[in-house]
Amino acid sequence: MTVPGKVLYVIVCAAGPASDVGRLVVMAQEQGWTVQIIATPSALDFIDAGALEKLTGRPVRSQYRKPGEPKSPRADAIIVAPATYNTINKFAQGICDTYALGLLAEAPGLGIPVVVLPFVNSALASREPFRRSVEMLRAEGVHILLGPGQFEPHAPSTGAEVIDTYPWHLTISEFEKFD
Repeated sequence: MTVPGKVLYVIVCAAGPASDVGRLVVMAQEQGWTVQIIATPSALDFIDAGALEKLTGRPVRSQYRKPGEPKSPRADAIIVAPATYNTINKFAQGICDTYALGLLAEAPGLGIPVVVLPFVNSALASREPFRRSVEMLRAEGVHILLGPGQFEPHAPSTGAEVIDTYPWHLTISEFEKFD
C-alpha cells in the first residue's frame, strides 16, 4: 500500500497528540506518501498549520473548498490520528458536519482504506455508544487501532502525561496488512 506517489489524508482531531502530527507526516513521507493534512475546526488550535504546510507542501484543509478553489488530490488512504471520542462516534453514525467528517463518511463507500488511532480516556472508551461505534466501523472495514498492542485508553485526567507515548507508528504499519 505504500507505493510512491500515493496520497494519504491525515485527519487530525483536537486532542493532545495533535501538536506532534508532523511525526506522522515524516513517517508517511519516508514511505513514499504524499500527505494532505485535514484538520477538524477545533484541531486548528492544536497544530502549527504553517509548519505542516511547509512540511507537506500543501495547504492544511479544515473546510470545504469554495467554488473555483483547487481540489485536493483524491485520497488513496486515510489516517485519523489522534481520533477523538466525538469524531469516532460521529464517523460511525454517518454525521458529516465538518469537512473531515464528510471525507470520512464517503471513504468506506469509495473503498478508501481508513485507519483510526484513538486518543480517548478509559471512562469514554468504556461507554456503550463508543464501543458500538468501534464495532460498527470495524464491521465496515475501518481499522480501529484500539486494544492490546495498539492504543490503550489512558486514565481520565492523565492525557497530558501520555502524549509522548502516543503510537503514531502503528498507523503506517497497519497499511502493510492491506496488501
